Amino acid sequence: LNKSENTSSFLPSDFDNFKGTMLGKFYKVEALLGEGCFGFVPKCLDTKTNKSVAMKVNKNHPEILQQAKSEIFILEQLRCLDPDSCNIIKWNGFFIDREHVCLNFELLDQSLYDYIQDRNYQGLPVSELRPILYQLANAPSHLSSRGIAHTDLKPDNVMIVDRNQSPIKVKVIDFGLACPVSTLAPHVSVQSLWYRVPDSCGAGRRAAALPWSNGSMVVWWLALLPHSKNVLLSNPPSGHGPSVWRLQMVVCFSVLAL
Repeated sequence: LNKSENTSSFLPSDFDNFKGTMLGKFYKVEALLGEGCFGFVPKCLDTKTNKSVAMKVNKNHPEILQQAKSEIFILEQLRCLDPDSCNIIKWNGFFIDREHVCLNFELLDQSLYDYIQDRNYQGLPVSELRPILYQLANAPSHLSSRGIAHTDLKPDNVMIVDRNQSPIKVKVIDFGLACPVSTLAPHVSVQSLWYRVPDSCGAGRRAAALPWSNGSMVVWWLALLPHSKNVLLSNPPSGHGPSVWRLQMVVCFSVLAL
């Protein structure tokens, strides 16, 4: 970065210092879209095309750099897929800026988590939820055709393309934890806690992870169960029994059948 060589010291409160600076040769920083343990995501103007993009700027820590390399490997495997018909975010490539790996993605509207939050956690009607769920089943299906598992499907990692569009079109984002299906090992936790396949069910994780995650999100959107980060951190579940497994599967596939 032009005004700071280490994103580990980045804080939203000083983001104004980054506005107007350049990432690489062509990308002008416009606004902050989000941040995480990996670094942060600014909205940037591509001065070559005069279009805005979302730039994932990774910290230059060794472990973060390794994760960025793994994400690039996965994204390269997905280049042959059409982002629009496969419901995955479009990746425009990457570059290095002062030891920071910068991943260039298309700019989308907002996450489904934020969409629900903006509606005061009122949930989604089935008529709106059904096409979303179809798309959420479509994306991992295409990933699977390339031998890739997302492993972290949750409302934060599902983006609305345009909230004013009807029906709502969504795309899966964040392939930082994605991996080849062949490398998934049994009984190794990779998903967020509330969307994780319960070990007590004894089901094969490769086959169960997608419907479980989708079922978890459907239950959350319809019934507004405590899937928020604050509740999760203060009251983690003691365990998921088969009854919860059946509930989430029934809700997931019942919505598809409506």
